[in-house]
Amino acid sequence: MSINEVQDEIIEEFAGLTDWMDRYAYIIELGGQLPPMEEKYKVPANLIEGCQSRVWIEAQEKDDRIDFEADSDAMIVKGIVALLMRVLNDRTPDEILDADLYFIDRIGLKEHLSPTRSNGLVAMVKQIRLYALAFKAKRG
Repeated sequence: MSINEVQDEIIEEFAGLTDWMDRYAYIIELGGQLPPMEEKYKVPANLIEGCQSRVWIEAQEKDDRIDFEADSDAMIVKGIVALLMRVLNDRTPDEILDADLYFIDRIGLKEHLSPTRSNGLVAMVKQIRLYALAFKAKRG
């Protein structure tokens, strides 16, 4: 499934949830489904700067694709991380770098997050793209 197909799927899921309390509950539920991150990856080097809560994102290259592990100590943020992982995990660096993450605006996420959570979301996306850039550069 392409990045845009996954985003469209997420947009469709959120379209059925008209109340923002339901959307937050769904985001929290998604966070609960995120596989637990191994403690050895919860190190300062993987901590995302600019997030109010603690968020870790770790990346490894596997067969020309990037495999991410991520976690957060806040349930809503963990759900947001789960959405990003659903869209961007197991993709090539070019797919990540070329992705237009339109689902964030279309589901109303940016406008319904506090300014600090919104800044954290931007920081998470930036870090994921930096990982993609680093793996691409490493390849030459």
